[in-house]
Amino acid sequence: MKKKVLKWLPVALGLLATGCSTDNDGMVADYMYESVYKNGDLSGMIMPGGEGGKFDAFKDNPFVKASEQPVSTFSVDADGASYGIMRNYLSSGYWDLSPSSVRIEEFLNYFTFDYPSPSDGNAIAINAEVGPCPWNASHHLLRLGIKGKELKEGEVPQANYVFLVDVSGSMDGRDRLDLLKKGLKELLYQLSPTDRISIITYSGTVKKLLESTPVSEADKIRGAIDRLSASGSTAGGKALEMAYEEALANYDPGKNNRIIMGTDGDFNVGVTSKEALVEMVENYARKGIYLTCLGFGMGNLNDAMMEQISNKGNGTYHYIDCEDEIMKVFVHERERFVSVANDVKCQVTFNADVVESYRLIGYENRVMENEDFENDEKDAAEIGAGQTITALYEVETSLVESKAGDLPLVTFDCRYKPSLGAESIPLQKTMTTGDVLTTSENCSPDFRFAAGVAAYGMLLRKSPYKGDANYALAKELVSGGLSYDPHGYRSQLLKLMEIAAEKDSQRTTR
Repeated sequence: MKKKVLKWLPVALGLLATGCSTDNDGMVADYMYESVYKNGDLSGMIMPGGEGGKFDAFKDNPFVKASEQPVSTFSVDADGASYGIMRNYLSSGYWDLSPSSVRIEEFLNYFTFDYPSPSDGNAIAINAEVGPCPWNASHHLLRLGIKGKELKEGEVPQANYVFLVDVSGSMDGRDRLDLLKKGLKELLYQLSPTDRISIITYSGTVKKLLESTPVSEADKIRGAIDRLSASGSTAGGKALEMAYEEALANYDPGKNNRIIMGTDGDFNVGVTSKEALVEMVENYARKGIYLTCLGFGMGNLNDAMMEQISNKGNGTYHYIDCEDEIMKVFVHERERFVSVANDVKCQVTFNADVVESYRLIGYENRVMENEDFENDEKDAAEIGAGQTITALYEVETSLVESKAGDLPLVTFDCRYKPSLGAESIPLQKTMTTGDVLTTSENCSPDFRFAAGVAAYGMLLRKSPYKGDANYALAKELVSGGLSYDPHGYRSQLLKLMEIAAEKDSQRTTR
């Protein structure tokens, strides 16, 4: 037993180095103490990607010949859950991360990039950059960027929130329901007195714990949150329907009507099929109700279900593993609960005279048919206020540096709706061969950082397209993008990469 404690001790201590230490009551550190130091045995802990973890498997996007298919279309993805799952996995002392849990677009979009804000009356602004591909010297890397407009204090719409809280037995624990309760209270502190809160709970039964209540009655709302406790099975499907009905009962087209759902995703009573849940949330999304999913805990995390219903429910999916993440979602980036651009789609057209082939890195479950780009009936993802979206293409070109003149290289088109049901607005940016940066030193810090994140994700996925990528290269690229790091999240990634590199080295030398 003592031997196991010593084996896991260095990695458990690594939790404090990854940015998920706590400044309040040491919740996460205490959780690790109980599972590692006190018990000394992790054999009973089921981790994400292991038994009970539910992730949808997928294959990396392949290279596509530009001469056969010059156009690539996809929906944006504003989620960040996959990054949080990776962090919790490494921080908890495990290495064999399921490749299915690694979605590179969510690694990229966990971070805010230093992109220019809209200045022309649009709700979003787009930008692009082309430079050398760090893991394949004969290829180039295309970085696409989008930023949602930031809202001034008087521009933030009033909130009509329904807290949908899983209080089943599987949510018992400091890393689950206790952490969620802290997050709900943090959000409460940020809201205005005229915002409204309802609370629906579910375990073996579904209960409306709190009728829609103005935040001016904060003590009443906090009292309801304090009464939350975990027991029983999980009637999630029925609870989600009740939450939507509650949101509709208090619906106001001028407000931010949103369900904030906190769960480990283990639906085992009532409507449990992913298809039925997706159909439900799609129907209510058309009525103007947004859905934010917050995942908690290890072992029975139903990642596949939460990603799907948040995608189809005009919302986002986050994984909450520590109090720092609570602060990120509920405080530092709270304005992202307000959608400023709806059904955001991207279409990239490559000049086949210059581009041999291309590959979209990540966004595997967001790829769309090209003809759906201008079809306003086709659903896509939303972008919150101040939020940035990043996408990367690895591009094989026939560029010759000595070739005179500028040739069209790629056209980046983007469409968004200022509100649900509105007509989409087109934006466009064109890049030429003269825009291609020839050295990584000439590329922006955001370019280098995005490349490092993608390289790291490909290593974790064991991607067949990782080329010459290794941990040293990924860390070097991320280190070159730390000049913009307002909350230290980029520096945190560097520490996580060091843990991953060490564990990988230990495995390969055994």
